Amino acid sequence: MRFLEHRIAEGRILELIESTLKAGVIDDGHWQPSERGVPQGSVISPLLANIYLHYSLDQWAQQWRRRSARGEVYFVRYADDVVACFQYRGEGQRFWRELAQRLERFGLKLHPQKTRLIEFGRFASSNRKARGEGKPETFDCLGFTHVCARRRSDGRFTVRRLTIAKRQRNKLKEIRDWLKRNRCIPVADQGRYIESVIRGAIQYFGVPGNSGALCAFRTEICKSWLRALRRRSQKAAKLTWDRFKRLVRQWVPSIRLVHPYPNERLHV
Repeated sequence: MRFLEHRIAEGRILELIESTLKAGVIDDGHWQPSERGVPQGSVISPLLANIYLHYSLDQWAQQWRRRSARGEVYFVRYADDVVACFQYRGEGQRFWRELAQRLERFGLKLHPQKTRLIEFGRFASSNRKARGEGKPETFDCLGFTHVCARRRSDGRFTVRRLTIAKRQRNKLKEIRDWLKRNRCIPVADQGRYIESVIRGAIQYFGVPGNSGALCAFRTEICKSWLRALRRRSQKAAKLTWDRFKRLVRQWVPSIRLVHPYPNERLHV
């Protein structure tokens, strides 16, 4: 509430937000009080959490970069996912220690399994090769696995973003289970569902360098759909690949990249 009072002067709005924080939540028909934090699943929870992290984390990180850093420092946050980039390993280690202390003051802590310091960037491959080590480590963020790579055109360094393999496997399993449960519904309804799934994947994961993962995702969905159609009845078991391709052309969108490179999108 102290953070909100910095920007909101209307007392009635502040009282309404405070009442929301104290209203509690209903889980399986049972009311539970809200003793700390924001109500889980509330409409305003993401906004309040973002405000809280802005004052407790973002502003402190910007001050740390101006006052304490010697090299280049970049800080990116989306909701509660944070990626901090440093030119020097020592500064990254020092930031990690001080960040944990900073968050503890506000009742927050870093995720022990997801928080790590890795060597990444255009010199990571050459440095690790000189030390006799393997390829640079990767990290997952916002559904993508970020990998150190080289452009085919000129061999320059680039960050390749690939769909997280585990999430893609889980999504394919979810689609196969849906097809099993809805094997006998009209083919058009199945087609509309598959079209929505693939179109949604294209809109989010259609970034440069990720076309291979998207094509594999689309191919596996088509195979699962064909298998489900062939098990509808004995007559459907004779469904040929040529007849099935007509359904694919009608319902399954082709893979395309809808997002440009970040430097083209941001004009930097």
